Amino acid sequence: HLKLTCPQPAKSQERSTGCNNMFASSACRVTRAAVRGAARRTLASPAVASAAALDPPSVFDSVVKLTIIDPSGARRVIPAYVGSTLYDACDANGVDLGPASYGDPEEKVRSSTWTEPLYGSGAGSGFDHVLLQGNHEGVKALDPPQSNELKQLNVYWDEDEVFPESRLASQVEINDKMDGMVVYVPDRIVDDIP
Repeated sequence: HLKLTCPQPAKSQERSTGCNNMFASSACRVTRAAVRGAARRTLASPAVASAAALDPPSVFDSVVKLTIIDPSGARRVIPAYVGSTLYDACDANGVDLGPASYGDPEEKVRSSTWTEPLYGSGAGSGFDHVLLQGNHEGVKALDPPQSNELKQLNVYWDEDEVFPESRLASQVEINDKMDGMVVYVPDRIVDDIP
């Protein structure tokens, strides 16, 4: 049990502002010694001790390693946070993909029977084209490309440069099954002409 130190209410004050109602009084405080003692008792309890035997969550549970192959054929392994976009991971690790085609998704597949409309505009350009490893389980777990993403790929890239594995990096959300996936970055199209 924690020890509370609360000032006794003045006789003119109502009883609701004293220790009987500790949320009404900002003067009630828990002593540090009481917190430390309660923490020791909690950590020594058998329920917590058995849970501590399991592996605690780690930052590595939310980080995957991706292999990036640039147009020259050079390979580079980069970390990527689960839930971020492929473009953000490449940008944070110095991989140049050109301007991002940011835009909120039009919809999100939540299950085999429900697709949630998000009313986003989708991809705004097609500069950040990448090719994902075809049979990788992380690619299979991705949402399929939306109509606007496919449209931007066809507008910005020639027909012989777009493949079934083609995606826009800013529209690819990293998932935990992508660990070890290979991403090929094709030659960039010219994007710096005024």
